[in-house]
Amino acid sequence: MSITRIGIWAVLVASFCAARATAQAPCAGDLNADRVVDGSDIATLLAGWGSPGATDLNADGITGGADLGLLLAAWGACPVGTPAWATLIEAAPDPAVVTDPVLRQQIVATGWAWRVRDTATQIEMLLVPPGSFDMGCSESSQYPCDPDEYPVHAVTLTDAFYIGRYEVTQAQWAVRMGANPSFFQSASAQVPAAFVPKRPVEQVSWNMIQGFLAATGLRLPTEAEWERAYRAGTATAFHSMPSFPNGTNADNQVGNIAWFYTGTCTSGAMCQTRIVGSKAANALGLHDMAGNVGEWVNDWYSSSYYETSPSTNPPGPATGSTRVMRGGSWFYNVFYLRASHRLNYAPDVTSSVLGFRVARTP
Repeated sequence: MSITRIGIWAVLVASFCAARATAQAPCAGDLNADRVVDGSDIATLLAGWGSPGATDLNADGITGGADLGLLLAAWGACPVGTPAWATLIEAAPDPAVVTDPVLRQQIVATGWAWRVRDTATQIEMLLVPPGSFDMGCSESSQYPCDPDEYPVHAVTLTDAFYIGRYEVTQAQWAVRMGANPSFFQSASAQVPAAFVPKRPVEQVSWNMIQGFLAATGLRLPTEAEWERAYRAGTATAFHSMPSFPNGTNADNQVGNIAWFYTGTCTSGAMCQTRIVGSKAANALGLHDMAGNVGEWVNDWYSSSYYETSPSTNPPGPATGSTRVMRGGSWFYNVFYLRASHRLNYAPDVTSSVLGFRVARTP
């Protein structure tokens, strides 16, 4: 296990340059995945000395001095990566926002910054860590589930992804696309003129959105990604909110997190979109996952897809005639705002209830 002093420095210099070239990648020497390279990682590496496997950091088929050099070059706290397309806002999750310590740990473990801004569009995005959850029916106290929410099935997402903290706004759409198709472009008693650009864009079809995505490098979340983001560690009908850190099934609490139809449109007060982010966020810091506008996702729709959906990274059906919409809207009552509820529309349909939220891979 002897390595010359010159050999050590050669390895260290080479590995330092390699580390800088791949600064966005997870920390190579962090063998126990605790985001710190220290003595416990050396012990793990020495236990694998002379063998292939996870301790073979440079993938040359054997654990040896070169791997030790890579580990030493990465000594200390692992750096937090910011995607090349993004501007860093906040590296570590704010405990006042991401209140679940398990979610915070999962976010930190990815090695990616929690809160960033897509540089080209200025859309703020938050990291959703990989993980597993039960996808499908979450009944509320008042409402059962629809047949297409069954069977409940375990889903694992193996990769972290970024998702918009808010629904895409009228201003963000207009800057990129040159026009605003939205129905709700006028001020109201509830939304003064200065704040209208912060209403979510609507009257955008799934097909129209593809032009926005092509121009920005962003994408729509898959249906599974969307539900993982909505739930944010909860298994209830509605995600977490003030006084309900683990979510709730209580329909009468949904006004804390959503703008939705309550059975009256007196003076237009309820039947309109509102500025994004004006209701409480979920445990990942995401706003308006329920209500305001319904959100197109990438998937084709099939009422029976859950019967055959893969358990890992489900992409949705290969074909279909309609696309999935999630989250309910200002026009729908609380039944449609549950975590598991599914709607679908033809991809060329436009409506004042249809908007979207973007996602992006690190």
